[in-house]
Amino acid sequence: MKNTISKISGYSAFIALLYLVIWGGATSCVSPKTIVYFQGDSSRLHSQEITQNYIPTIQSNDLLSIVVGSLNSEANEMFNTANTAMTASTNYSSVSSGARMQPLGYLVNLDGYIEMPMIGKIKIKGLTTSVASDSIRLRLLNFLKEPSVMVRNLNFKVSVLGEVRSPSVYVIPDEKITLPEVLSMAGDLTIYGNRSNVMIIREENGKREYSRIDLTSRDIFNSPYYYLHKNDVIYVEPVKSKMLDTDSRVRTVPLIATIVGGISTLGILIINITK
Repeated sequence: MKNTISKISGYSAFIALLYLVIWGGATSCVSPKTIVYFQGDSSRLHSQEITQNYIPTIQSNDLLSIVVGSLNSEANEMFNTANTAMTASTNYSSVSSGARMQPLGYLVNLDGYIEMPMIGKIKIKGLTTSVASDSIRLRLLNFLKEPSVMVRNLNFKVSVLGEVRSPSVYVIPDEKITLPEVLSMAGDLTIYGNRSNVMIIREENGKREYSRIDLTSRDIFNSPYYYLHKNDVIYVEPVKSKMLDTDSRVRTVPLIATIVGGISTLGILIINITK
């Protein structure tokens, strides 16, 4: 009797283990060519001419921080009143939600103008932040002695979705960032991320563009999407093996449970019969 029970239990465990091994082996094979970035010349030293030189410019609906400094600290406050205030956190990055100090800034209107105290409206759309700083400083010479101006974009943000470790909306303080840098901020792609078909959605000049980027090729460095623009959306789709893996798990788990349960029931039945 004991030998019969032992054989039944061993056979049940063997069947379950066999299915798990087959299931795991069929879904864990990943080719190195599908996950290695920037493939190309394998020599130790290889140079490539930099053809992309993206320089971001100010656009309508940009939110700008404009900090004015001069020898007259009291006069500076007149221009800097819009720079800081307590607002609710928008949780754009990994910072936890809650109240925080967040610059309100100056909003560029649809016509490309901002309005500042004393100097009135200034058109800065299409300018870089450094050129805009010089333009504002020249206006301030009529009111301040030796003024200095620092302009920064506060709402330069990109969204990262899909098969990355930390999908989120990321605010970019430097106003210039590359696709690999943003993916690094998101914790890199998971093993199931399709590196050869990353989608970038870009809205500019009244158009929405959809582009596909291959991270496994060095051609990415020559792509107009290598440098990201404000409000770009990066979507990393899963590889087909993950979808097949998920479908296989959904179908296989109940099957294994049924087989093991059936064998266990059969063993109990045999035990009751042999009593």
